[in-house]
Amino acid sequence: MADHRNGTAKPSEQNASKSSSYQIDLDTFSKRLKAFYSSWEENRDSLWASADAIAVATPPPSDDLRYLKSSALNIWLLGYEFPETIMVFTSKQIHFLCSQKKANLLETLGKSAKSALNLEVLIHVKAKNEDGASQMEEIFNAIKSHAESEKVVVGHIAREAAEGKLLETWREKLELNFQLGDVTNGFSELFAVKDENEITNVKKASFLSASVLKNFVVPKLEVIIDEEKKVTHSSLMDDTEKAILDPAKSKVKLKAENVDICYPPIFQSGGQFDLRPNSSSNDDHLYYDATSVIICAIGSRYNSYCSNVARTYLIDADDIQNRAYNVLFKAHEAAIGSLKPGKKIGEAYKAAMEVVEREAPEFASNLTKSAGTGIGLEFQESGLRLNAKNDRLVKAGMIFNVSLGFQNLKAPTNNPKTESFSLLLADTVIVRENVPEVATSTSSKAFKDVAYSFNDEEEEEKSKPKIEMNGLDGFLSKTTLRSDNQEMTKEEQRRQHQAELARQKNEETARRLAGGGLGSSDGRGALRTSNDLVAYKNVDDVMNSRELMIYVDQRNEAILLPIHGSLVPFHIATVKSVTSQQDCNRGYEDGSRMSYIRIIFNVPGTAFVPHDANSLKNQGAIYLKEVTFRSKDARHINEKVQLIKNLRRQVASRESERAERATLVTQEKLQLSKTKPIRLSDLKIRPAFEGRGRKMGGTLEAHFNGFRFSTSRQGESVDIMYANVKHAFFQPAEREMITLLHFHLHNHIMVGKKKTKDVQFYVEVMDVVQTLGGGRRSTYDPDEIEEEQQERERTNKINSEFSAFVSRVGDIWDQPHLRNLQLEFDQPLRELGFHGVPQKSSAFIVPTSSCLVELIETPFLVITLSEIEIVNLERVGLGQKAFDMAIVFKDFKKDVLRIDAIPIAALDGIKEWLNAINI
Repeated sequence: MADHRNGTAKPSEQNASKSSSYQIDLDTFSKRLKAFYSSWEENRDSLWASADAIAVATPPPSDDLRYLKSSALNIWLLGYEFPETIMVFTSKQIHFLCSQKKANLLETLGKSAKSALNLEVLIHVKAKNEDGASQMEEIFNAIKSHAESEKVVVGHIAREAAEGKLLETWREKLELNFQLGDVTNGFSELFAVKDENEITNVKKASFLSASVLKNFVVPKLEVIIDEEKKVTHSSLMDDTEKAILDPAKSKVKLKAENVDICYPPIFQSGGQFDLRPNSSSNDDHLYYDATSVIICAIGSRYNSYCSNVARTYLIDADDIQNRAYNVLFKAHEAAIGSLKPGKKIGEAYKAAMEVVEREAPEFASNLTKSAGTGIGLEFQESGLRLNAKNDRLVKAGMIFNVSLGFQNLKAPTNNPKTESFSLLLADTVIVRENVPEVATSTSSKAFKDVAYSFNDEEEEEKSKPKIEMNGLDGFLSKTTLRSDNQEMTKEEQRRQHQAELARQKNEETARRLAGGGLGSSDGRGALRTSNDLVAYKNVDDVMNSRELMIYVDQRNEAILLPIHGSLVPFHIATVKSVTSQQDCNRGYEDGSRMSYIRIIFNVPGTAFVPHDANSLKNQGAIYLKEVTFRSKDARHINEKVQLIKNLRRQVASRESERAERATLVTQEKLQLSKTKPIRLSDLKIRPAFEGRGRKMGGTLEAHFNGFRFSTSRQGESVDIMYANVKHAFFQPAEREMITLLHFHLHNHIMVGKKKTKDVQFYVEVMDVVQTLGGGRRSTYDPDEIEEEQQERERTNKINSEFSAFVSRVGDIWDQPHLRNLQLEFDQPLRELGFHGVPQKSSAFIVPTSSCLVELIETPFLVITLSEIEIVNLERVGLGQKAFDMAIVFKDFKKDVLRIDAIPIAALDGIKEWLNAINI
């Protein structure tokens, strides 16, 4: 909407040479370079104009809002826009023609291109006063030498005009030397499916757009209407643009330098509506009389990735407007619901049209000609238009701006400002494997949330005596939501919001069930079959002894039992239990008592011993279930029992560790910092290392791509990669005995011999002491006062050290090579905390901005709020002192998590918190 511009953070001429300011993410470059060349090779004729080489020339920077394929390629491949730079890709080389300062930044690409595709990176530096003609000739010669045929085809972006002396010279020489082909479709296909980093950027941009609309625009409109202010559309546009560029105004925690607008915000009312993407806000005053319509559209960008949201607000709507909006709402939902992998893109518009033709055929001719476009680095991605003729297939990872509206509907009124009206709804939608994800759902489009009503003069006159009697005249608002006949209490508002959330959740679940893919799993890991248990590979290896007695072979992990005159080996893993006992009633002639040793084996099919693959193959096999031996030597019997138990315990421990390590995800290698790393000393770790050093303190260091914690004992260290951190928490000591840093990980790691997803580093801020005298000390005891002062100073010192470490690590996470991880330390909000029993003991559970956590008692509790489907509060009733909370996750394979025995006094606070985060 409006003319568009290039826009992203770009390395300036002053800073391009400073690698500390700008760094290209080489991992992302390598991955996307492979995707580019793979697409070029596989679709050379269909998408890439049979090109032998591809040339992309990025124009000089412009103050106009515009979106160019060349700029998009720069950002997608390199992370920044490089104005006045020419890139040429051949089968064996990549050429850059640019200034010296840009060359300093681009020269880091050589090793990555070589290792990824064995490509050579050549940088041609153009002096400031030159036209680059000599460097162009070098590039042309390289293109010709690598071409497979004499007739060389060079692909370029035909729709982009050559701007500036350098690009004009380039285009002129290119046309003289080669046959040109348009590769716009190739780049459109390349940019269509987004990876997770791109999706994260779009989701953040979408959250900003929806939050600005919800937290800034709507309250501002309500004040304008309530106080009958005269405000122009253009002034609203300016104020909203400032709110986008300063996310804090909308209660959004995003850095302002990463944020920009997609287009100037659009406000339309008073009968003049234009639903085209290039419309704008005029200088007319906002019109909000009865039966008027206000359209608001907002687009914001985060790290150059676009988002869009549009809503229509109805003022005292009549029946036609009510009906038209409800039909548009259903059509918009149908279009979103049809965006599933494997379906044709055109089916989205057809689904919307079917709803309109079924519900209100008289509105069909007023429906917009498309249901939106693809969105990403470009506000409108070519080739992804949601119209009935588009036969391209929808793929998971595509993102669409689903924009649908009715243009120029007629209302039964003589007022020229309300007799013609339009409606528009737009959302940013991410295509997932099962159910489309609406990234702008924070801004509700439900009828009750967009329809407002005026209290007309007759109603005011009738209610005026009552108002004056009660003294409430100064507190009445002129505008109320249509769903409110009177001022709602907080509880009524909460129930209404919960009803809307339930409706949305039911629709989402229905779409998910319709798409399938819920699957089921018994959660059982791989079992070792009986064939895997080999004690001796050869009969000759079995111990041969004339003395028939029980032997325990530690080296081969076997026991040898005398059966029918032979020593028969059994692997220790086949032993279920071993016991010994003495028979006091029976004995031998010499007076010694009989002692027994009883060995029970694991037999397939019995309780807790499932059938393995080998036992199912040999169902007719006979198994030895148990065996008993008798001896007069009780000491010998007890010795053998102890040896068998010890060996069994050692093997079981080793196998358990082996099974845990087998499921670990391979982590990248820690790259140590070249400078002195950021350190935090004298920390303890949970889970602790085994052995005598479990209480030993260590040092946590922040390196280039991860943390390393190590103690003074050799071999005791843990590496935590930044890419494996899902949530990071900093909890200073307030009422607790410890200050801590806690990391909840995506994948398990090993800490010593323990497999864990939660790693915590902490310092005890005060010692637990006990007065030996047993007597109570006076409040005014000088020693007591001094001890308390020392404890406060120690606590403040430790908290400040942790805080400084967190701040410096945050600076590392903000560097270009880590920015895509979107990491930041979260801090628990104690004022929202409550007591409960999540495991076996009571604990103080605290929400954060993204999680619900308990980080003091083990096992730790970390619940990601975005993964919660619903929360059910149980045993809530009169006379109850406590209630329970059941948390159901979106992943239905996960067990329901219960938090029991929550004090009833916390009920209202928990309800308000859950309602505020839309759960």
